[in-house]
Amino acid sequence: MKIREQIRGMWGRGGRGKARAGGPEAERRTLALPSILSPAPAAGRLLPKPTPANLRRFAETPVVRRAINVIKDRVAAMNWQIRACAPGDGCAVGEGGAPGEGQERADRQKALRLVLQEPNPSDSFRTLIEQVIEDALTGGYGAIEMERTGDPQRPAMLWAVDGASIRINGKWDGTVETPRYAQVLPGQVESAAVELRDDQLLYLRMNPRSFTPFGLGPLEVAFETVNEFLSAHRYAGKLAANSVAQYALWLNEATPAQHDRLIRWWQDEIEGTGRVPLLSTEQKPEVLRFAAGTDSDLRLEWQRFLIRMVANAFGLPPLLLGLESDVNRSTAAELADEAFRGAISPLAQLIAGHITRDLFGKCIGWRGFEFVFNDLSARDENTELAVQVELLKAGVLTVDEVRAMRGLPARTGDRE
Repeated sequence: MKIREQIRGMWGRGGRGKARAGGPEAERRTLALPSILSPAPAAGRLLPKPTPANLRRFAETPVVRRAINVIKDRVAAMNWQIRACAPGDGCAVGEGGAPGEGQERADRQKALRLVLQEPNPSDSFRTLIEQVIEDALTGGYGAIEMERTGDPQRPAMLWAVDGASIRINGKWDGTVETPRYAQVLPGQVESAAVELRDDQLLYLRMNPRSFTPFGLGPLEVAFETVNEFLSAHRYAGKLAANSVAQYALWLNEATPAQHDRLIRWWQDEIEGTGRVPLLSTEQKPEVLRFAAGTDSDLRLEWQRFLIRMVANAFGLPPLLLGLESDVNRSTAAELADEAFRGAISPLAQLIAGHITRDLFGKCIGWRGFEFVFNDLSARDENTELAVQVELLKAGVLTVDEVRAMRGLPARTGDRE
């Protein structure tokens, strides 16, 4: 009975939630996030994201920084557009969210573009989205606060939020009025948290799962691998920079006096001079080596293996992290395409979907528009251009439709 009461207390009467206002009534019968019930304490409804400090410290190491920058810079530099969509195109047109016709549609598109180009007085679209991608790749969380302005020319303002400070309300029932998120600073009590509704925060999760409200970032997957790489790298650095010789001379029958005399002679006459030492002993001295004196002592192959594991965690080919063995011109093109399809394109689509659904739909209420990255439709610019020209010649598309596909506004003059 105690367990059942704890479940009811955390998730709200058996884990059931009501539908949004205006829609059909429905209740959930399954329990959300069951594995969090143990060992999480019953008291407290805000669930923290663990180890942000360690993740960010590892994100500043060279290999991980290269992996993050390859993905982040590519997505942030993509050309994008805002276009109107029909109800069957994936972004439903709800009440009050119809894109309108003619000048009204153009004005709304212009307003939405201004929101993204100048999200707040200090950020541009690139600086804003880079912060979100950095947090998403590091800890699996990326957050943007969205606030309505009431101005139709700039309907909202956006600010990047530290995703590690965001707590998720386990009792959220799906309604707009109930806070879904809260920002809690380190050392701050939950009663002083800043509560945010679902339409006030864009919370981007990498690798969402059913047993936890948090995402799983690539750096979290590679956490142990990065730790091992840093240990191997430090060992190799100390070994390479160590000035102590990795060998010794063994004189079998030297007396203590002869031993001390040989040491003084070696330090005074031989060490650091470059002279050839001459030893006259009854038995040949034996050289004892403590290391092989080759690159294998630096464990370079082990470090290369760990770099490959980090690349796998981020969905990138090892070529992009500096491992260029067995790579030629043809394979390099294939690996670059694999990186785009496996790491860059999925993240870009995830961001575009959140902007369309959370910003345009939930926050502003204009559900008839969608955010699109133009580079996702075709990577080969020449091929895309040739296809569009042929479609124009065949009369399948109009000039304005092609201009819309390329993110250009409709022509105001004569149309062909």
